[in-house]
Amino acid sequence: MLLKRAPAGHLRPYVRDVWLSDRDAAEMEATIENVLPTGDMHLVVRLSDEPVRLADRNDADIFQDFGYCVVGGARSSWYRKEITCKPARSIGVQLKPGAAEVLFGTPASDFAQRHVALEDLWGRTATRIRDRLLEPGEPDRQLLELEAILGERLPLIRGLHPAVADALELFAMSGSVGEAVRRSGYSHRHFVALFRRSVGLTPKVYTRVSRLQRVLAWCFSGLGQNAHSLSWADVALRAGYSDQAHFNREFREFAGVTPEYYRRAATTASHHVPAGPISR
Repeated sequence: MLLKRAPAGHLRPYVRDVWLSDRDAAEMEATIENVLPTGDMHLVVRLSDEPVRLADRNDADIFQDFGYCVVGGARSSWYRKEITCKPARSIGVQLKPGAAEVLFGTPASDFAQRHVALEDLWGRTATRIRDRLLEPGEPDRQLLELEAILGERLPLIRGLHPAVADALELFAMSGSVGEAVRRSGYSHRHFVALFRRSVGLTPKVYTRVSRLQRVLAWCFSGLGQNAHSLSWADVALRAGYSDQAHFNREFREFAGVTPEYYRRAATTASHHVPAGPISR
């Protein structure tokens, strides 16, 4: 079961969506997933007894135990998550640019390409937060409690830098980094520093990850048609890649698998793809 929705209004400047995932033990065997980059940061709280175990692409066979509350920075490539055959419930949020300094007091650039245990940022508060989320029991009430917890940490007034906000809107319409720099009025170096502080990635890398998001959305929805009717050449052209070879290279870099493997894999979410069984 996956519940996913937009956050309460007061959280929308900082939170893209809130979600809860509930996996029954009978749903799958112990396995490993490649988790694809979204360009956003995220916060995950594991509500079952199994801690979060992740591996970076550079050491894909070495899994690290991050405990039960984890902050993930913006990434430009896949990482791996261990999925056990035990029941598991997780709850979390996908964060927008600018949320890192508001919620954690640290620039997004400090989290880029890595995961951090929430306890390292909030101390024992992280444990108390998990206890609060466990108490309601029902998924809908747990989502409401998570929103309340995040709302308590928001300042009364805080905003995203106008140049970064303008660039994000421009990139959503496939605008270029050069155009964003010109519109900002800053030097290229100053603009990149501002953007990376809020987003965690450089503008160039962020636009590449955003292009991947369009591809995943098309593959998952089929552009309102049968997804399998689209050739990869069509996908590459629609997404703005120079050719299919360029598309194949970038997809493999970001996802850790080929486009065709991704399309054929039995995925339950667009950013998670089976990578193989767990071996002990």
